[in-house]
Amino acid sequence: MSSHYQKAYFLLSAAEISQLPPDEGIEVAIVGRSNAGKSSVLNRITCNKGLARVSKTPGRTQLVNVFMLDDERRLIDLPGYGYAKVPLAAKLKWQKTVDEYINTRASLKGLILVMDIRHPLKELDVSMLDYCEYRQLPVHILLNKADKLSKSEAMKTFLQVKTALTKYTNSVTLQCFSALKITGLKELLVLLDQWYEYEEA
Repeated sequence: MSSHYQKAYFLLSAAEISQLPPDEGIEVAIVGRSNAGKSSVLNRITCNKGLARVSKTPGRTQLVNVFMLDDERRLIDLPGYGYAKVPLAAKLKWQKTVDEYINTRASLKGLILVMDIRHPLKELDVSMLDYCEYRQLPVHILLNKADKLSKSEAMKTFLQVKTALTKYTNSVTLQCFSALKITGLKELLVLLDQWYEYEEA
């Protein structure tokens, strides 16, 4: 298993894009609905259960959290979206922050979009995919919580989502994943190694 991500450490939380580190090197951002298990995915990637706080109240992460892998590489945790109890003003602020980040961040290499496999391609997920299409930004979808479905049900959902993605011209890939059971982690790390341009040993 790649050790690059086990070295990850928290750098800062930014309320504004201007507070982020200098726009150089390589960044990969994780985004998704507030209840899709985004923090659990981040913790699984880094083999650190305490790196991203897993809250029982979805929607707690309203800031852009920056985790350093090394001097040149960063893992970005974008605020979760779609949680009903978050005030409208907070939702609009989230949209402005994320739009600005995706549209202006030159070091952004790709987006990891986390979805609950039982509820894929919700309206805001599709909006995110459409925005990344406009930006021609690569997206890798994690159909998380695959352990909640049987293998046949998970494959059926995977194929349905794959079919729906054929309309996009930018690079959009997907896989089944389970942060709980560590299903699909190796496949995800291979992709991240490519995006981060880690040389093969």
